[in-house]
Amino acid sequence: MLTLRQADAQDLDTLVPLVESYRRFYRQPPDTDGVRHFLAARFAKGDAHLLLAFEHHRAVGFVQLFPVPSTNDLAPRWILNDLYVDPDVRRRGTGTALLEAARELAAAHGVPKLMLRTQVDNAEAQSRYRALGWQRDDAFDTYLLSVTQ
Repeated sequence: MLTLRQADAQDLDTLVPLVESYRRFYRQPPDTDGVRHFLAARFAKGDAHLLLAFEHHRAVGFVQLFPVPSTNDLAPRWILNDLYVDPDVRRRGTGTALLEAARELAAAHGVPKLMLRTQVDNAEAQSRYRALGWQRDDAFDTYLLSVTQ
């Protein structure tokens, strides 16, 4: 049975291994202390919304959303920055449940739009997003600039 709930600082021990697995997917080096510090800061500052998915009381996934103001919309947007489902439970609806819960949470907060980015070769995720009504933005490209060495 799948259950979802909003995470808080008491969930750090549960979240850290999931976030480390998520980062590993994106080829980031392990940094357990860094992950713990990052998550603790999110909870302390209240600058993110994080939902956890549990299957039979075992944490199997999460979604993390970051509010940002949008001058174009004259309203907040939330960036769905992180979505992860444990490989052992994929294709059972966990990702879809997390995406729907993120949409519902945003709507409950009066947020008119969610945004996300995914790797250009992540066809499986893109297919799921489209199936849930997400639309690819063909009007804007993303650029990154490293400001530290």
